[in-house]
Amino acid sequence: MTNEALRSNEAEVLERPIVLDVDDLHTQFDTQDGMVYAVNGVSFDLHHREFLGIVGESGSGKSVTMMSLLRLIPIPPGEIVSGTAMFEGVDLLTLRPDELRLVRGGKIGFIFQDPMTSLNPVLRVGFQIVESLQIHQKMKDEAAERRAEELLAMVGIPDPRRRLDSYPFELSGGMRQRVMIAMALACSPQVIIADEPTTALDVTIQAQIIQIIRDLRKEFGTAVIWITHDLAVVAGLADRVLVMYGGEIVEEAPVSELYSSPQHPYTEGLLGSLPRVDLRGDELVNIKGTPPSLYEFPDHCSFAPRCPYVLDKCWAENPPLIQIAENRKTACWWDMENDRPRYDR
Repeated sequence: MTNEALRSNEAEVLERPIVLDVDDLHTQFDTQDGMVYAVNGVSFDLHHREFLGIVGESGSGKSVTMMSLLRLIPIPPGEIVSGTAMFEGVDLLTLRPDELRLVRGGKIGFIFQDPMTSLNPVLRVGFQIVESLQIHQKMKDEAAERRAEELLAMVGIPDPRRRLDSYPFELSGGMRQRVMIAMALACSPQVIIADEPTTALDVTIQAQIIQIIRDLRKEFGTAVIWITHDLAVVAGLADRVLVMYGGEIVEEAPVSELYSSPQHPYTEGLLGSLPRVDLRGDELVNIKGTPPSLYEFPDHCSFAPRCPYVLDKCWAENPPLIQIAENRKTACWWDMENDRPRYDR
């Protein structure tokens, strides 16, 4: 796809109806060592059939943000302090447990990072898929088993009828992840959240899983949120990317614009650390310093200690996520495009 065609597709995606609208989400964990400010005012939306990438290093709040939406964090010590997550006209954060169970797996599917800890080890694979179909789709036993077999075949598991009787420990890591994808797709959800689903797999299997997600998204028209620490993974997948750091979104942009002109120093550092065949001879960028402590509420820019463009204002005030162009937002006091501060001195 040419750059022009890619930008046209990205613009078309953002004109579609919004299926999920998250506003000012705050999630904290009360631990023995103090309060952990894991998610600090995250706001974003997801459009119909959009592929949204969420990137950032470990501890940036990616997974906690998504698990908060479906109230999958342990409570206590976790607590969703404030925010809304509107889906089909209702706030997911205020649903009763029985109402939320109908959304989980039924309307919003979740693919976890480690299928071995997500699948029940003492239940056969077929039972775990069939149970979801019976609960959400009200299918009878025979119909649910046929549908489970179809789903396993759809995600590329050989001899799916026999695999229905397998236990998770009898399957390879790649096959377990395919089972998780089949379970997430079982009820044709409107949204699938994939939490680093290829991290524990070798490169060949990673490519196969990514291709499966891409093909199934086209077939079912499902919106996808793909969580990863690897910007290279979302380059060929996402329509739009959110970059997270220190529990906050620091940049939001269509994927083509993010890669061609990052507007936050952290994004610039992430892209600079990626090996690229078109930039031979250039040294990889090393983001100096360490990630911020989440035991301190961010009253200044969390990236300031590591930022090459840091200003006095960065230490005095945490920059909000501001609109800098059509479909582009950044949380930075430095205007990287014009090489000057964004505010009057």
